[in-house]
Formats: sequence, C-alpha cells, structure tokens
Amino acid sequence: FDGRTSIELHHLLHPSGPSLRGNISLSSDGHARIVQEQLSEEDRQALVDLARKDAFYTLRATVGSTSGDPVILYTSTKACLLLKNFLLDNLWVSLDHLGSIIGIHQVVAGSQTCTDGEQLNAEFASEFTTGVFVKHSELAPIPDTASFIQKLEREREARERGDVKDNRGFFAKYWMYIVPVVILLLLSGATNPDAAGGGR
Repeated sequence: FDGRTSIELHHLLHPSGPSLRGNISLSSDGHARIVQEQLSEEDRQALVDLARKDAFYTLRATVGSTSGDPVILYTSTKACLLLKNFLLDNLWVSLDHLGSIIGIHQVVAGSQTCTDGEQLNAEFASEFTTGVFVKHSELAPIPDTASFIQKLEREREARERGDVKDNRGFFAKYWMYIVPVVILLLLSGATNPDAAGGGR
C-alpha cells in the first residue's frame, strides 16, 4: 500500500449500532500506530453484560481505500477474557503479497479461560491497551519447471539417438510375454485334470 492506510475500529456492543473504539494508522513500511477512545460508562456496562452472558465481543474494522469502497472486516473474542485480562489485547493485521489488508484478528493477551462465578475486572475496564502487529503473507516456493522440461527434452533426444540403454532385468523386460503363457498353462491344467492325472 502507498503512504498511510487508516483502519477505523468500532465496538459492536449495543443493538442500536457500533460505537467508536479507535483508529490504526499503518505506514507503507508496515509500522502501526493506534489511538483509542476511553470506554464510556454505557460501553463498559455493555461489555460487562456480554461477559456475564459468556458472549462474544465483536470488533469491526473499516479499512480506508483510495480505490473504491472501504473494506470491512470483523473479529471476535470472548468478552469475559477481555475483562479478566484488564482489556489487554493484540490486533494482528494481515497483508497480502501486494500489501493490501486482507484480515484482522484479535488475540487476548493473557489467560484464555473463563470460569463461572469468576470476579471480572470491570472496575479497571475503562480503556483498551492494544498492541498492533502486521503480518505479511509469504509466497510459496515456485516450482522449477524450466529445468524439469529441459531434463525431459534431454531424455527424449537420448532415446531418439539410441543412447539410452535398457537396464531392466529379464522379467521386467519380457513380463508381458511370460504372464499369458503361464496363465494358459494354468488354465489348460485346470480344465483337463483327468489328462493330467492319467499321465502319472
């Protein structure tokens, strides 16, 4: 991506609609800077309610785009994990090989389990402390088809010139002649058992 790319973050805490959480600014060299809003009392209470219901906290990321419509991405995690870990989380921003944002993933830093009746750290839940990490996609190795084709061409030319010697064993070379003869002998012995017994 060229210049700086902006990612606007919104909580989906209320049925009425999303509320602003903050903004991530990505530079062309992959460095990220995040600015976040403090949780309002209403948002904090909604987060606590989600945690008590063992429900998910959902984050919507809107990626600004100079060419066309903005890209909207979603990520979710258990609300109780966020409160249990004092709103410490990490956001992983995935880029494709061209540098375009293709995904965002929220990971809670700390404990990954919630238990019933656990004391939630609601009184400390006023602001997110978030680390932003950028993950570039890696290209898979490209097969070396040119050298393979050259090898096939060399083998074909050698066969045409007669340079290739057949190093196979006797049975490997002539199995197609041996197998029918053996089958015929077995069939003729099975169809005429009297003749086989009378010859003894």
